[in-house]
Amino acid sequence: MYIQILGSAAGGGFPQWNCNCYNCSGVRDGSLRAHSRTQSSIAISDDGEHWILCNASPDIRAQLAAFPALQPARQLRDTAIDGIILLDSQIDHCTGLLSLREGCPHKVWCTEMVHQDLSSGFPLFKMLEHWNGGGLHHQLIELDAKPFSVPACPGLQITAIALRSSAPPYSPHRGNPQPGDNIGLFIEDLHSGGKLFYAPGLGQVDDALLSWMRRADCLLVDGTLWRDDEMQRCGVGDKLGSEMGHLAQSGPGGMLEVLDGLSGPRKILIHINNTNPILDLDSIECATLAEHAIEVSFDGMRIQL
Repeated sequence: MYIQILGSAAGGGFPQWNCNCYNCSGVRDGSLRAHSRTQSSIAISDDGEHWILCNASPDIRAQLAAFPALQPARQLRDTAIDGIILLDSQIDHCTGLLSLREGCPHKVWCTEMVHQDLSSGFPLFKMLEHWNGGGLHHQLIELDAKPFSVPACPGLQITAIALRSSAPPYSPHRGNPQPGDNIGLFIEDLHSGGKLFYAPGLGQVDDALLSWMRRADCLLVDGTLWRDDEMQRCGVGDKLGSEMGHLAQSGPGGMLEVLDGLSGPRKILIHINNTNPILDLDSIECATLAEHAIEVSFDGMRIQL
């Protein structure tokens, strides 16, 4: 299985365009040793030629340009994107579909909850009906623990796992979370046996979820915030990470504690908010991750399982 990190930041990217927090101002003026990042998305493949896009960020055009394998140029109009999976309906994970309109129709796998959000509160499915014969063709992801596959990558067996997180602000059920608002993916390569657990938005970890995580060779999981009250501390927001559906790295029951309990898999954080001190390569928090054998993903990172 080939895994390409197209984008590794949370919504707004890093540096965020309108933010002058310590991290954002530091990376702009060169006083902070850090790397810029686009908004989170990955691509997966079983053969290196046909790819599945997992989430479509607003930065998709730049991400495609940075990864030539997704533009194989075999004909006048071409792409190696042969399927799209949406893990949720958040702005930073689906808006890139608008930039892919010239390539419509696209087959888009998502849950019924995500399809409802993107047909009502933010009606991408309806908007893109007008492009190239139907726009987006919904392929339903069931939450029944039965694996499915995308035809272009038959060697990848994919299982959707309902996560405890939050629907976006425009969702009709924003205040009434539903199974399928947010999912993780357990992806197994039927040829190599490699297994990936991917969850860029993860609010809580229970025993059932831990059982999936223990089976994986690589965990690519929510690294949004170091502290639950980080947005408040930085003066850029009033919400806790837990209120936004993200499990902080530090503190009792935090992501570090969860990952420390898993001895087998490679551990990598993705969807990193611009305020997170782990973006500073010289920070104590970044050193702490290294002590715990936890990696921080970056744009262009490649993983093979």
